[in-house]
Formats: sequence, structure tokens, C-alpha cells
Amino acid sequence: MAIQKLYAGAKLRELRGRLTLTQRVFADKLGVSLPYLNQMENNHRPVSASVLLALAQEFALDMSELNPGEGERLVSNMREALADPVFAKTAPPLADLRLAASNAPALARAFLDLHRAYRQSHERLASLDEALGREGTAMRASPWEEVRDFFHYCDNYVDSLDRAAERLTDQNSNKDVISLATEALKQHGIDIHFSNNSPLRQFDPTTRILTLSARAATPTQRFQLLYQTALETQNDLLESSLDLARFQSNEARDIAKIGMANYFAGAALMPYRAFLAAAQETRHDLERLADLFGASIEQVAHRLSTLQRPGAKGIPFFFVRVDQAGTITKRHSATRLQFARFGGACPLWNVHRAFETPGHFLRQLAETPDGVRYLCLARDVSKPGGAYAAPIRRYAIGLGCEISHAASLVYSDGLDLKGRFEPIGISCRICERKNCHQRSVPPLERRLKVDPNLRGLLPYEIAD
Repeated sequence: MAIQKLYAGAKLRELRGRLTLTQRVFADKLGVSLPYLNQMENNHRPVSASVLLALAQEFALDMSELNPGEGERLVSNMREALADPVFAKTAPPLADLRLAASNAPALARAFLDLHRAYRQSHERLASLDEALGREGTAMRASPWEEVRDFFHYCDNYVDSLDRAAERLTDQNSNKDVISLATEALKQHGIDIHFSNNSPLRQFDPTTRILTLSARAATPTQRFQLLYQTALETQNDLLESSLDLARFQSNEARDIAKIGMANYFAGAALMPYRAFLAAAQETRHDLERLADLFGASIEQVAHRLSTLQRPGAKGIPFFFVRVDQAGTITKRHSATRLQFARFGGACPLWNVHRAFETPGHFLRQLAETPDGVRYLCLARDVSKPGGAYAAPIRRYAIGLGCEISHAASLVYSDGLDLKGRFEPIGISCRICERKNCHQRSVPPLERRLKVDPNLRGLLPYEIAD
């Protein structure tokens, strides 16, 4: 198998900027000539093995920081954006997108922000939205999407919050995390009550009473208790992290604060080093991990996708949650597989079949159009309303990794990892497969042949 060359010009420039070094000094420390460094920083040359060794020795750089994951994510997002009909005659080739993602990632993100603003403005106009006459809204991202993209591009890992959550247990190793959270809240003058008629969590800042639903599952109660602990004990850290993120609106900042408090809660419930060690020991058995840490299956799956601490990374997982309509409600990928920013997931993916087999894990060996192979897991997640007439929320979660890591998962046992892999994609608009029986729209970058006298799987043929 051919070894893939590593082009990391943007990362090298970023590292040199953080160190405030000139190109000449940086080149001297790496043991290369100034022209050679310049060529690497502009992606005219790949990063050599000797340079990788020098980066590790001179700057203690974690080599995983140079992985091409961010570039793949940007390419995937740009391809999806360029599937918009407005680009029908001007869409650049895939090679150009890869150059932009590797050489000018900031420009690529700016393009994505611009397209998102255009798309939202177009939708508002088409639906005669009230925003038509509202000054300044046409070029602003929706708060929800802005926060989603923030976590997406930081690899769903927030180091300061993760380490703060871990310190909570490290400093009091003789107590469980729920006892620690309860004591911390009491020190802040907060009493904890349980009620059958309460929402999941309700806090009254006047009476300083935190009320949790007595009907909620125990992992949910524990999580909500830790969420309130984050707000009370980590507010300064949360606010400083929000300042650095520079969100465009107060709404986005408020949503992000909830997301960061949720992140702290998950990290406190499943502290990084202890959870990583347990995941490796159990071979990533979600049910055993849920039992060990008093968490839900969904919480464990989500936490596995956040193990991206520099120097102590876990297996790169993707994680996704979909509803019964196929709409993606949570998504993150530390792998080369990237999810569609808009719309649902590929219908050939096993996550959609999870609703048919409640309470069971589904396993799938899958291959994306770029030839990368994955082990995919899927399971339904039901969230009862707590009463006969209360609605039940139903979702399915998907978790997976590239096949090279499959042996580290208990779910690979008994599978023929060299056998047949099912074809899956990201979005029909950017999937290049010609004969997919579930295709909904033609692919970008492919011309169509239409023959009124011939009907196959599709009413058209995809030309080469």
C-alpha cells in the first residue's frame, strides 16, 4: 500500500506564528534550508520524516496535530456548499478544493460562512420571513449553527473544561463525583429537591433551590446535577472560554454556554484519563462503560468521540444522533468521515435501521466513496416522558471508527474484516456512486445522460 504524503503547510505556519519565530530561525531549528521550509509551508513539498522528528524533539509537537482531518472536513463541507444550484456552472474541481483547504483554511471557512449566510437569507426571502425588513440579519449565521460549527471545528474537545472537570475528581479521589457535586452546590447555598411534576432540571435563583425530575433516569439526573455544578463552580472559566470564541450574537453565546456546561458535566461524569483507560480495558464496550460510570449509552458514545487530548488521544470516532425522520440532531467526527451540514444522513447507513431493532446494537462494515472503510455501530435510544400520556422521544445513535482500529472494539469480534463492505455516502449531492438504488438527487461534478426509451434504477444515467 502506498504511503500517503503529509502536506501540512498551514499547520507549520500556525506553529511558527505561535512561537513568534522567523522562517530562518524556524528552518535552522528544523535542520532544513530556508527555501525548503518555504516550500513546505506552501505545500509544494510534503513534510519529511526528519522534519517530523525535529518537530517532536525541538517543540514537543504531538504528531496528531498534523493529521489531515481538518482539511478533509473543510473539503467535505465545501463540496456540500458547492452543490447549491447557484454554483451549477462554476463549481471548482475537487483538486482545487483540496488546495484551498490545505493552503488557505481560513479562506475556506470564510467561504462556508458566506454560503451559510446566503442560504439563510434566501430561505428567509422565500418564506416571506419577518427578517426581510430587519437590518443586519441577512449576513448573520443562526445562533444554533454558529455554536454547532464552533464545537465541530475544535474537534468537540475543550481542553480547559475537560481538565477542570478531571481535577474535580482528582482532588477528591475518595469520593464519587455525585457526592462532590452535591457538596459543591450546598457550599453555594443550593438545596436539591426531586419532584414528579418537575421538568428535567429547574433552578430558582431566588430561593436557591435546584429541582430535578424524579421520573428521569438516574444517568440523566446525575448529568443535570453536574450541569448545575458547572454553572455555579466554573462560571469564570465558562465566560473566559466564551470570550475567546467571539460569537456574533448574545443568543449564540447563551447556547454555547449551555453546550460548555454540558461538556463539563460529561467530562466530570466520565473523567478523561479514567474513562480512556476503562475504554481501552473493556475494548470500548458501551454497556460496560455505562455501568462503570453511571452514564447512559448515548452519554458514553458521545464521550468516546471527545477523547482528543493532545498527547493522550483515544481512538478517533465519529458520533451522530438522528431522529425518526433521518434528521441529524447531533454530529461530530474525528475521522475522515464527515456528515452533511444540511439534511439527513445517507439512507444506506445502519443508523436508520436501528429503529427496527430496539435495544440491540447493529454492526456494519461500510465503505465511503473515497475508499475509506469503517466499523459502524447503531442503536436506538428512547427517552420516555414519565407518564402514560407523555410522548416518547425516539432517536438512533451511530458510533464508528476506521477499520484499522476495529480490533480495539469488542464489536469487531466475529466479523470478517476482510469481507464485504457496504457502500455508504455522506450526501447524494456529493456522492459519486453511479448505481445507488437510494439516490435522491444527481451528484455534483457529474453530467447526466437522459434516455426517454430507457429506465433503470434512476430516470437518468450518470456520465463519466
